[in-house]
Amino acid sequence: MHTAPSFRRGATLLTVVTASALLLSGCGSSATSETDAAASDSAAFPVTIESALGDAVIPSEPKSVVTIGWGSADTAIALGTTPVGVEAATWGGDEDQYFPWVRDAIVAKGDELPATFDVYPEIDVEAVLELAPDLILAPQSGISEDEFTTLSEIAPVVAYPDTAWRTTWDEQIEIIGTALGKSDEAAELIAGIEEDIAAAAAEHPEFTDVSFAYVYAAEPGALALYQAGDPRVDLISGLGLTMDETVADVPLTDGSFSSTVGLERADLLDDVDVLFTWFNDEENQKLIEAQPLFAQIPAVERGSYVPSVDNQLGMASSMITPLSVPWALDKYIPFIEDAVTKVAK
Repeated sequence: MHTAPSFRRGATLLTVVTASALLLSGCGSSATSETDAAASDSAAFPVTIESALGDAVIPSEPKSVVTIGWGSADTAIALGTTPVGVEAATWGGDEDQYFPWVRDAIVAKGDELPATFDVYPEIDVEAVLELAPDLILAPQSGISEDEFTTLSEIAPVVAYPDTAWRTTWDEQIEIIGTALGKSDEAAELIAGIEEDIAAAAAEHPEFTDVSFAYVYAAEPGALALYQAGDPRVDLISGLGLTMDETVADVPLTDGSFSSTVGLERADLLDDVDVLFTWFNDEENQKLIEAQPLFAQIPAVERGSYVPSVDNQLGMASSMITPLSVPWALDKYIPFIEDAVTKVAK
């Protein structure tokens, strides 16, 4: 799992219900609505989207989209566009290297699963070229300037607006909505995510006034503190828990949403009520938890500790997208509930 970054039930259900209604009605008003929507989408083009690496000039509504990085495929699908190719989910993916929430959404739509391609140690440009995309979405990624230049010879590339891996979740949805000519729909997705997270928080008032920290510690001696702006932290904050003040005050490491401090500063976590982290697998978890400095963290000692060894849940809770969040919350909240019960009152 990369240490760089970091929903809507209602929206998903609404999409299904709306699609079913259109199929069943067969009336003139539905046809008119579809025509109006298509005209509205077409009116959004041409559009130019600026990024830190260069401009993407999109002349007309994209029909063949490729996605790179985290979350772009999710948002494109939620906006009605199933990509022809996606970055292979090598950490947290299923046996075919798809995130399960992405596969589920595509299968529910009845669309063909996209091709997958590797991006590590470098992007498989030949595989992307074979897909003949007319748009490449990568607003939450780490593509380099050279990769941007090469990929731009294939199709317009929408990269990150400022810094690699530091595009906020809502900005990512806004950018993709603009690129696909669906800005209004994108705004609805953002509002829906906020509403659904707030609803989950309202169901768990016991999370209020509970402090937390989310750390990276998957290597011996390592300790980094994820900060506000990282989706992992933003999701938990949205559920009503409060970022520990001592942790929040630690300066960011340049170019990231985290603060690298080293395990020798585990004392920064002394007042944290609930500690979150992730591991590659159970063997990795045992190795890290065997370190005395880690084992002595108060939240670890008392069990108010949420260590994720489920790579799929780890990835789903590291993104805030219209598809990942509902999938994650159903599995994530019971672990949080259990940890909160062990906090001393």
